[in-house]
Amino acid sequence: MKGLLTSILLLCIPVCLSSSAQRVVPDTSKGKPARYAGNFSAKPIPLPDRYTPRRELRGIWVATIENLDFKVSSSPAEFRQQFRKIVANLKTGNFNALFFQVRPLNDAFYPSRYNPSSRFMLGKEGGSMGGFDPLKFMVEECRKNNIEFHAWLNPYRVNAKSPLPKRQYLPTLSSKNFAWKYPETVLERKTGKVYSLFLDPGNPKVREHIFNTVRELANNYDIDGIHFDDYFYLYDDIGTIDQNSFRRHNPQRLPLAQWRRNNVDQVISGVHRDLQQISLRKGRKIQFGVSPFGIWANKKNTKYGSLTGGKESYFVQFADTRKWVRSGWVDYIAPQIYWPFSHDVAAYAALTDWWCQTVRGTKVRLYIGHAVYQLGSSRKFSENELYWQLLYNNKKPEISGSILFRYSNFFHPSNPVMVSGVKKVRKLWQKQ
Repeated sequence: MKGLLTSILLLCIPVCLSSSAQRVVPDTSKGKPARYAGNFSAKPIPLPDRYTPRRELRGIWVATIENLDFKVSSSPAEFRQQFRKIVANLKTGNFNALFFQVRPLNDAFYPSRYNPSSRFMLGKEGGSMGGFDPLKFMVEECRKNNIEFHAWLNPYRVNAKSPLPKRQYLPTLSSKNFAWKYPETVLERKTGKVYSLFLDPGNPKVREHIFNTVRELANNYDIDGIHFDDYFYLYDDIGTIDQNSFRRHNPQRLPLAQWRRNNVDQVISGVHRDLQQISLRKGRKIQFGVSPFGIWANKKNTKYGSLTGGKESYFVQFADTRKWVRSGWVDYIAPQIYWPFSHDVAAYAALTDWWCQTVRGTKVRLYIGHAVYQLGSSRKFSENELYWQLLYNNKKPEISGSILFRYSNFFHPSNPVMVSGVKKVRKLWQKQ
């Protein structure tokens, strides 16, 4: 009987309305209302009782790294068939924007002067598909179907973690790979038995390589946007692996942490500058957006921080995302808020509201990044979680849309909770 009463309570929390009680978000793991900011505020979270259709971005990430969402193609015909299936699914799901990973590592899903063709496209780094240009085809297919195409790049990552150290890994790359040509620009971090390799953000050669890569894409393709993900400096402490660069490329004699943030700032502001100039020349706007880790900084460490207690991109990755927004260096920001409403140290409502406050008064659009893959991962991430998050977003004027991570999780859900959760999102978005 006690279990039955708990179940009834769980059902009533999100749907029961009365003149004296407001509909609130439940903590599905505890059978009571979720706390607005987890450990930092216990107030309940109001939840709208209906979704109001409005003009908004509804996007999805297609991850090509490790062929997560896109398989190796043996021919142009196979590539076309695979991509057309993606576009058809986006149409049925009522999506209007695609964020396709065209540079998963230091490589390319397009013919490039600066980067070799991706191993995740052809099965081997380097080579080509003859006269076929995959990116030109993808952009044209999206245009035909009124879907925005955003070219998703990782600016720094050289590998996706490997058992091979730098001296053994770099020779496996194409001779066209920037990391192979300039090994001195590659930083190496060992964690356990694996090695992470990434381009040194403090090296001027690296910055120019990133600028060249972005200019090539923006000049040669009618893309709607350039999109950076959340990988800047590593999530792990990198210690002193960049000391040589710090000594050689620090004319202002900045402290280490400030110098690292300035290195990333230069890339963000430089890409913004270049895209503004190219947009003026082409007569059409090419957007620049970043999808950072969801927490900029915790309030306990800075007065401008959020009511959170998790890892902070400002201090760990040296990514000052708040500055990029306030400086107008991005056209949109898409924080990855991959946690549920009832999370103890990164609660969805408090963090989303912090980002709303951050973009308020600027021209920067706010899109929220949601984690489809989390559905069913715990009792806190129930089948209703994304549905509730989209309802919550719907009443926030600062939020201009959502991006879901990722394609395969949405169109090929892997557990019953994910299946049910995706159905709820589909039904909600069909109201558009």
